Amino acid sequence: MFFLKMISRSFSRQFKRRLLIAVTVCLSATVSVAMLGVVFDVGDKLNAELSTYGSNIVVQPKSDAVVSDLYNTGDSAGSASGGSSGSDGGSTSDGSAAADSADPTAFLKESDAQKIKTIFWAFNITNFAPELNIHADAGCVGSGAGSAGSAGTAGASGAAASAAKCKATNVPIVGTWFAKTLHMDSGESTVAGMNGMRSWWKINGTWPKDDSEQAMVGSALAAKLGVNVGDSVTLDKTIAVGADDNTNGGTGKTGKSSTERNRVKVKIVGIFDSGDSDNSAIYMPSIAAQTLANLPNSIDKIEVKALTTPDNDLARKASKNPNALTQDEWETWYCTAYPSSIAYQIEEVLPGAVAKQVRQVAALQGDVLNKTQAVMVLMTVLSLVAAAIAVANLMAASIGERGSELALLKAIGATDGAVSRLMLAETAVISLVGAIAGALLGSGVAQIVGHVVFGSGITMRPMVFVLVFVLLAVTVLVASLSSIRAILGLRPAEVLHGR
Repeated sequence: MFFLKMISRSFSRQFKRRLLIAVTVCLSATVSVAMLGVVFDVGDKLNAELSTYGSNIVVQPKSDAVVSDLYNTGDSAGSASGGSSGSDGGSTSDGSAAADSADPTAFLKESDAQKIKTIFWAFNITNFAPELNIHADAGCVGSGAGSAGSAGTAGASGAAASAAKCKATNVPIVGTWFAKTLHMDSGESTVAGMNGMRSWWKINGTWPKDDSEQAMVGSALAAKLGVNVGDSVTLDKTIAVGADDNTNGGTGKTGKSSTERNRVKVKIVGIFDSGDSDNSAIYMPSIAAQTLANLPNSIDKIEVKALTTPDNDLARKASKNPNALTQDEWETWYCTAYPSSIAYQIEEVLPGAVAKQVRQVAALQGDVLNKTQAVMVLMTVLSLVAAAIAVANLMAASIGERGSELALLKAIGATDGAVSRLMLAETAVISLVGAIAGALLGSGVAQIVGHVVFGSGITMRPMVFVLVFVLLAVTVLVASLSSIRAILGLRPAEVLHGR
């Protein structure tokens, strides 16, 4: 009873000094709770933020992936032609123009694309869009459709004559989805397409509608063609047709083939500025591109945007060879949303496909996350160090001001240990009040940071509060012991146990 009375009287006698200690601890707790709260939740926030800048997984036919690995011609997500394109639609970098302007020769089925939403991590796949990347001549006039001649010189001259009437040749065409509603076998519905994959594009007009003869043109190509929103563009493409079996690119029993010009007229409903080579491309519904290229139900790439967990040693090991994992490692990897595990599951549901993570995005996620966490942890440590110094100084000043009171306590029989424990109890009570207030304020600050920076709240985990209270307790205890030892000349053991 006497002990509690002494503590309460010390608060009233040194209210300002005790208030400063409480405020110091409160500020330290506020910064620590806010920073650690963000640290433990920043991974998901950064992944969600970075995922708005395109896909982080690309799906290709297996043969294309083998060639890409063999010749080290990686495919950059979001590129219309697989390389940088000049104003005329031709390539200007990353390989020869001929290689970049070549149409794909291996395909996946467009109807299989929605199977991506049936994998174990389906809810982590926020969007995806199949693509058919081809090339055609734009702004064509005159008679372009129909046969261009037989294979050989006649066919080539016919195609050249038709192409000469076009304003732009070899233009990258991307047939894709824009906001296609998919009805799954489970009864659920989802919307997939480029509307959610190219959020950084600056668009004048609107997105095309799926299953229509609408299109959107890159700003560089629109300037070359001299078209605006509402105009129409005629696209011509030379395709090979077997003389006998009439299949695209095939040859009949006689071994002869011919070429003909397919023509599609599309209405421009939007002009976009992507800031990259896509400015020289045309985006149109997949059905229109397939009709132009005579490739029904065919795609050559699927861009996938998924919420993933940054890679660690296990994920990197699995990405090299999943079969090298032990049973426990494999289950942990498969049931964690690593880019490599999601890619593996996509390959399971898409026959003949290879899914690869976009390494630049994955590396960026891990690098940014590590640096952000390091900065926040450093700020937390610095705030705790500042709190320790401030508490030690305030304790030393408090003990110095109470010299006569402490002398009186010792005169009536109080030991140095008892006096020290009294001061520790006073500091502990006022620090606890400050820590609780700081924890509440820190939670609010974390939510403000979350909404201002990431546009959503921060999920506060109980371990954050436990960790902060433990760190503050150790900080205040060390600071108090240091100041008491300096003033009274006691060792830590004598302070805690008396003598």
